[in-house]
Amino acid sequence: MAKEKIVLAYSGGLDTSAIIPWLKENYDCEVICVCGDVGQGKETDGLEEKALKTGASKLYIENLVEEFITEVKATNSDKLK
Repeated sequence: MAKEKIVLAYSGGLDTSAIIPWLKENYDCEVICVCGDVGQGKETDGLEEKALKTGASKLYIENLVEEFITEVKATNSDKLK
């Protein structure tokens, strides 16, 4: 039987990096990481290597720049006038 999968919103910081081995140990699961790129630039460099080193099976970096900009504009449209 295949292991259960957990999808983790991953930043690459201490908390999300430390929780990967904990999840694997306590839930005997596969951990798949997802990071939303909202324009942080080079901050996402090296994330895949870090996620894999701490035990994740995959890392997906999703380009969310347009969605982020659209949401910020919609949320703050009254403040932009």
